[in-house]
This record gives sequence, structure tokens and C-alpha cells, in this order.
Amino acid sequence: MRSSLVGIFLCLIALIVSAQEYPRKEVDLERLADELFGYQDLDLNYEDLYENLALLLANPININRSNPEELRFLNLMTEEQLQQLLRYRAENGDFVSIYELQAIPGFDLNTIYRIAPFLAVEDPNASISSRLWKRMTETGNNYFIVRYERTLQTKLGFTDQASSNQQFIGSEDKLYMRFRTSRANDFSFGFTMEKDAGEAVTWNPDKKQYGFDYNSFHFQLMNKGKIKNLIVGDFQSQVGQGMLLGGTFGFGKGGETITTVRRSNLGFMPYTSVNETGYLRGIALTYQLQPNLNLSGFYSNTWRDATLANDTTEDVFASSFQTTGLHRNTSELNRRKTINEQQYGAVLTYRKYNFDAGIIFNHVFYQVPVIRTPQPYNQFAFSGISQSNLGAYVNYTMKNFTWFTEAGLTINNGLGISSGILGSVTNQLDIVLHYRNYQRNFYSLYSNALAEGSIPINEHGLYWGWKYRWNRQFSLAGYADLFRFPWLRYRSYAPSDGHEFLVRLNYQPNRNVMMFVQFREESKVQNLSDSEDPLYRTDTGLKRNVWLNCDYGLARQLRMKSRVQFSSYQFNGNTTQGLALIQDVSADFGRISVTGRYSLFDTEDYDNRQYVYERDVWLAYSLPSYSGKGIRSYLLIQYDLNRNVSMWVRYSHTRFTDRETIGSGADTIDGDVRNDIKLQMRIRL
Repeated sequence: MRSSLVGIFLCLIALIVSAQEYPRKEVDLERLADELFGYQDLDLNYEDLYENLALLLANPININRSNPEELRFLNLMTEEQLQQLLRYRAENGDFVSIYELQAIPGFDLNTIYRIAPFLAVEDPNASISSRLWKRMTETGNNYFIVRYERTLQTKLGFTDQASSNQQFIGSEDKLYMRFRTSRANDFSFGFTMEKDAGEAVTWNPDKKQYGFDYNSFHFQLMNKGKIKNLIVGDFQSQVGQGMLLGGTFGFGKGGETITTVRRSNLGFMPYTSVNETGYLRGIALTYQLQPNLNLSGFYSNTWRDATLANDTTEDVFASSFQTTGLHRNTSELNRRKTINEQQYGAVLTYRKYNFDAGIIFNHVFYQVPVIRTPQPYNQFAFSGISQSNLGAYVNYTMKNFTWFTEAGLTINNGLGISSGILGSVTNQLDIVLHYRNYQRNFYSLYSNALAEGSIPINEHGLYWGWKYRWNRQFSLAGYADLFRFPWLRYRSYAPSDGHEFLVRLNYQPNRNVMMFVQFREESKVQNLSDSEDPLYRTDTGLKRNVWLNCDYGLARQLRMKSRVQFSSYQFNGNTTQGLALIQDVSADFGRISVTGRYSLFDTEDYDNRQYVYERDVWLAYSLPSYSGKGIRSYLLIQYDLNRNVSMWVRYSHTRFTDRETIGSGADTIDGDVRNDIKLQMRIRL
């Protein structure tokens, strides 16, 4: 309570002393994460989503060559503002300067400040005035990163007390390296290498390991005659609403209740993440058949982590896939790259003016059959050696509204559909309506379509989102989502339904102060784990969350952020609670910037864990769950040696007051304290 009063008092001070506005040195990705990932407790890969934002800052979109889908992907403009921008460009020609955004009707200063860092006005002759090698070496978007991480306490897997299957084979150091050079709508080349703590750096062709445990690379060319896009190496796809071909671009439900519902039709893009499960590896090509007609095709051949087993006839099959990406001991290495996956597909796209449509086909083939371990909920899960999907999508924009839909069929199995309408009713009110229906035998292994579950299967849903702006200072946003699961699902062995809604009040008196209050409720059915009845019994779990947040600048060099997060969970007649009190301080002294946090958390059970975004080194995303009772703090220091060299040091400390060990299994730490160190250097070439 005392910490909450201190935070409120600091907010009142901020309102008094922050009357004068001034430009920020860099974009505050933490604030953007709060807006776009408003509730960070969903089955999403937030690290990849955050990385996409950071990469957009490093590789801004060329505002004169970008199409509407690329601009929508920013999720920072209303549909009315987007259409105004497109109309302005069509009527007045190419932008001469980014400051020309001020001349677009409906663009206020807050909007311009938010989107300007993600956009660029480039010399139209620059991409053709030199050879590719010269452009690659001279572009300002070259960078090399090297990162080192380590937990200072020793985990069980690094000790002699661990069993032979648990004992880690590698060092306690986590290493990461990345290089990338790129130019928007022209080219991109890069590679990424990573070794997790406990993994070995070795050359072992039998385990398909060559040096680091994870290696990724890509080479991309764009807009070379009729070849609109060519990628060799690792890539991802975002087609239609991401129901059949979706990468790491689906934001799900959160603080931004409107724009993140619609997926942007981006096509194929390089894959640069260290997530070892969500990528395709091979070649992708988009070729222009006619001025408005493109044909895209891709082929991928890679290996996935899986648990292999033998049936009574000694035939090998995969009983489950592994998604952790960890290969530290014998148990994990036995699942490393054990099943070959080949995938190919094609997309025929027609785009003219405000109409965008396409036909999609993709086929997935596995080296051995996939046969799940039988459970009541997975009787309709994908099994077999291959599957084929066929689908189509249509996007159409009329004035300030855009209609988007995609339908897909798993051949010889089920159907799926995702459809909605989004737009600006007035200058102050934006709305979105979305309907989804994924049958229990509809299988899409690479999807990011909007869904309550982690994949679009066995679900019907209706989503309504809205955002109303009284003026430049006050706005109110929210959504309601009603969903139903016609068949059994994991931890819910009966057909069920549920709901989720969120309301968020934002107050931003100027660029240096941003406050919001957010309430969310989710109702979902789960099994009663303590039931002794031979029949499965379920009950409805009701979770409520309240966030109070104040982000403010006290001076040009000093910013502070206070937050209170509270949750409650009702299930089977019991109510448990969780609380987190967070205070951040950031100071910018030119070449040196410092960010620190001190937080207290008290949660009665895992259902009340508190997910809290933490600022991290560049291109790294930290979203720990505060669970149990304890104190969490960290300190991040960035030092810019010059324009080309930057260094980061991050130290985090967690102390629990309700336990004597941290973690479980091979990751167990003997004691109630965990300290982590992270070092990073970025060199712009």
C-alpha cells in the first residue's frame, strides 16, 4: 500500500513539472509494448513480436514505396489515418521529407511522434546508382551483435548431483551472435548463431550440429525486374489472415484493441529470430506475372525436435514435438532434430487499388508418421505423415473501412474461417468486428490467426473491439470476446465456452506523461484435478486483472514509471490473489543511459503469476513471470562509445521469501536467490 501511494504521489508531481514538451532521443519500445501487447499472458511469442518492432526501427519502411499492408503492420495508425496518408501520397506524389506528415489531415503530433521513427524517405536513385555489393557495404543498416549471458548461481544440471540424463554437457555461458545488412525494398543478408547455457559448441554431423547449437542465415533480393521477392535460407510467411501461412506477426488480443486484430498480408520475409520452431528453411520466390498479378512459391526442408517411439511392429513414429529449443543433456539431445519436415506451397495474388485477394495451397510431409500419445482431448489432433491445405483470402477497403477474410480447408478433413471488418466510424471512434470458426479437424501447423487457443482448432468465436478518443488527452478502449470449444481440449475434458473482455482508460496530457487504468476478465472451463469421480468433472475458472500505470518524465534526462498489477482467480469455490508493485527509473546522460527497476510481488499460486515487461539490451525481450513471494530488481546500462559502437550491461536479481530452491528438474537452484548477468556489444559497420 505504501509503495502504491508513493507511485500515485510521483504521478501528481509529473503532471506539475512536465508542462514543457521536448523530443525524445529514441523511441520508447517499452511504451509501445504496453500499447500493442497490453495483456502479456497469452500464448504468443512476445520475443519475436518485440524483435519485429526493434528491427523496424533499424530498417524503417520507405514511405514512398510501401504498400498499405506494410503500413498496417505498424499497428500505429487508425484506418482513417492510413487512408488519409495514401490519398495524400496519391495526390501530391512522393514525400520529400518525413516532416511532411504534418500536412496530412487527421495526423496530430502524438501520431507523428509515434510513427515517424518507423518510416523513412529515401533517395529514389540510391537503389540503382550502385552495385549490390556497394549498397550492402555502404548502407547505414549494417550491424553486428555479440551477446553473453550467465546465471551466477549453479543449476543442478551443472553439478555432480545430477543424474546421467540430467547432467548438462556444455558450459554455463549463453552466447549469441548476429550480423545483418539490409535496405528496405532492396536486399537483406544476415546470420544468427546461439548457444544456450548447458549446450555444447561442437561439430557433430550425426546430431546435425555444426558449431553452435542453433545457426540461421538468409539472403533476400527484392524488386529486381519481375522478381519481386527472393529469399534463400530461413524465412517466414504472412499471407492473408495468417490462418494457413502465418509467421511471428500475430499480436493477438491486448492493449491495442483495433489494429492488431487484422493481419497484414506481407508475403515472405527473412527469419532472424532464435526461436527454433517457427521458421521455414529453403527458398521462397514471388514473381510478377502481370502488373497486378503475382505468383509466389516456396519449398522448405528442415529437421524438427520430436520424441520418437516404436510400435509393436517396430515401426518408428513421432509421439510429440518439442518446442523448447534446448539441447543440454542426453534426454534433450535424444529429441534433437529427429524428424525431417518438408513443406511446399504456392500463393496466387491479385492486388489492385483497394482490392487484394489470393489463393493458397501448402503441403507438409514428415519423414515418419506423427501418432500422438492417446488422450481424451487429442482424438482429433493431426496424425499421419502428411497434410494439405487449400484456402483463399480477400481484403477490400472502402473509404475508412476494410473488410478482411480468409477461409481454409484441410483436404479430407475440416474447415476454418477468419473474417472481420475494421474501420473509423468517426474521427473519434474506431471499431472492429471479427468472427472465427475453426473445426476440430482443421489443421494448420504454421498459423497466427486470431484465436483463444495457441492454434486455430476446435474453436468458434466472436470478437468486438472499440476505441474512443474524447480529445488528444483522453481515450477509452476495450474489447469483448465470446468463444466456444465444441470438443474437448487440454485440461478441459468437456465441450465448453467462455468469455474475455478488457477495458482500458488512457490519459496522456503531453508527450512526457502517459497513464492508464486497465481491467480484464477471462472465464474459461478447466478440469477438477482433485476429482475422484471416474467421470471427468470440470468447473469454470474466472480470472480478473487490474493494472494501474503511470509513465512520466520529470526532466529532460529523467523518466519514471510506476505500476500496480493485481489479479484474482476463482475456481472450484476458492479465490486466490496476486499482486506486483513496480517502480522504474530511467536516466539519459547522452552517451550513457541507465534504467533500473525495483519490484515486490506476492502471488498465492501459479494462476496469479504476474507477467511484467522488463527493458533489456537491444533486440532482446524480457518478460519474466513474477510468481510466489519475493523481490525482483534489475539495472541496465547502455554506453555509446561512438556512433558505431554501443555496449550494454544488464544485471538482474530475484530473491524469494517463500522457498528454499528455485526452479525444477535440471534447472533447480539450491537457495532462494538468483542473479543473472548479460553483456552485449553492437557494432555498426
